[in-house]
Amino acid sequence: MSQPSPSPTADLIATADAHSAHNYHPLPVVVSSGEGAWVTDVEGRRYLDLLAGYSALNFGHGNPRLLAAARAQLDRLTLTSRAFHHDRFADFCAQLAEVCGMEAVLPMNTGAEAIETAVKTARKWGYRVKGVPDGQARIVVAADNFHGRTTTIVSFSSDPEARADFGPYTPGFEIVPYGDLAALEAAVDEHTVAVLLEPIQGEAGVLVPPPDYLRGVRELTRARNVLFVADEIQSGLGRTGRTFACEHEGVVPDVYVLGKALGGGIVPVSAVVSSREVLGVFRPGEHGSTFGGNPLGCAVALEVLAMLRTGEFQQRATELGEHLHRELAPLVADGRIGAVRGRGLWAGVDVDPAFGTGRELSERLMAEGVLVKDTHGSTIRIAPPLVISKDDLDWALARLRDVLTR
Repeated sequence: MSQPSPSPTADLIATADAHSAHNYHPLPVVVSSGEGAWVTDVEGRRYLDLLAGYSALNFGHGNPRLLAAARAQLDRLTLTSRAFHHDRFADFCAQLAEVCGMEAVLPMNTGAEAIETAVKTARKWGYRVKGVPDGQARIVVAADNFHGRTTTIVSFSSDPEARADFGPYTPGFEIVPYGDLAALEAAVDEHTVAVLLEPIQGEAGVLVPPPDYLRGVRELTRARNVLFVADEIQSGLGRTGRTFACEHEGVVPDVYVLGKALGGGIVPVSAVVSSREVLGVFRPGEHGSTFGGNPLGCAVALEVLAMLRTGEFQQRATELGEHLHRELAPLVADGRIGAVRGRGLWAGVDVDPAFGTGRELSERLMAEGVLVKDTHGSTIRIAPPLVISKDDLDWALARLRDVLTR
């Protein structure tokens, strides 16, 4: 008797397991299409996406404006490398600088590349402008940070899972507790060239710093002639209800590091944005990227910037975020979840051990048609596309309540 054929889902997962490195532990769903806040798997089941590609899909799956911009550019020009100018580059740099209130842009592709670029920028600025002795530049970072996974970046991670077995590690970084301004002040010395922080720590569980912390960082770095580098890769471009999370404290850093949503969920686009004085330390040949600032990426990012200028998405994140946190609060009060943190349409939900791990809760929600992802074992993150409707968000929250009462 012949064995029944495996389902398309099981077959594809088995093939992926057999032929790919196991550096991820995805949920057992195989997505084949998406529209707005919804995705459909290979067997026709629909799921509400409450992860949004870690904020890369702020504007939803298959956003018509972004797809139109990409299609139009695909018919014209996709890549030149930076060996030549192309006709989308100038507008991209000028408009991104304007949105950031800055002067200059250094485009890259992924968020990790942009962080690496920011590290190199801060060090070079320290030697050329601040006058730090060669090889002595130091950068202060926060514990529980997540800035990427290159060898340099994991050198200043405090997460054993991200760091273990990847040494030897890059020197020149000091880790202080997140949100502890006194510890940060004590760590800054004459060789410090930058303080690198996430305004809200996403991977750590959507940790919001204490009130006035970012303002204190801004004042300290300005007083000590140190660059304040804000990693807004996840928190930026509308997610928290403002274009940048730093805006909630009226803070403008010296350097923005951007990515994820800048590419509209279509192509990887990232950038370091700063003053001419800071980014002016680079000379031809000292840093680069074959694909950084490519025409296709610039075309999509220009449409992203146009959408952000309307304020529509920031307003949606504000209003739906207030609703999200208002609806989650009773689940904390009655003990079904341990704590909720966040800002805008972004929440970190600590799972009470009585209801299982973050992974187990994610799997239960998946069975109900809702996709979330756990982090650090006991937390799930809720970060839907900003285009999600209030009705769909309420439907997902009802599924969360259901799985927590079983």
